[in-house]
Amino acid sequence: MEKFMARKVFFSFHYKHDNWRVAQVRNIGVIEGNKTVSDNKWETIAGRGDAAIKRWINKQMRDKSCVIVLIGKKTAKRKWIRYEIKKAWKDGKGVVGIYIHNLKDKDGKKTSKGKNPFKKVRVKGCKLSHLVEAYNPPYKRSKKVYNYIEDNIENWVEEAIGIRKQF
Repeated sequence: MEKFMARKVFFSFHYKHDNWRVAQVRNIGVIEGNKTVSDNKWETIAGRGDAAIKRWINKQMRDKSCVIVLIGKKTAKRKWIRYEIKKAWKDGKGVVGIYIHNLKDKDGKKTSKGKNPFKKVRVKGCKLSHLVEAYNPPYKRSKKVYNYIEDNIENWVEEAIGIRKQF
């Protein structure tokens, strides 16, 4: 496997539903991601309205080269995830999705597979799902899913950056 310099990435995900699964991906440690905000801090930001949320997202994404959308059961329905995807593409960042429904949560439970959030975003008249990959690890066991993501995430990020440079 080819090794790359650690990329700075922004993780986009549904906090309330998937934060435990997301923490597992972040702990892989082969890429540098944005820090998670606590429930309390997010509530404070969200309580200031949409403009404050946009400012926070924009600041967090500023020095990142790729956005990784960690796709859970409800991810595609989230307004701010769509905003993050659109902003990343507009700003020339790589965008990639990884399904995380088969990673266990803190209670040892998995969830059902969510819809592809890139199907809800259009760029230049085309669904982003035609340009952006959403990887679904081919395993059911949480440990195997984790290992698959660990083995591939660096390459997926590099591929996403390369794809974005083409458009």
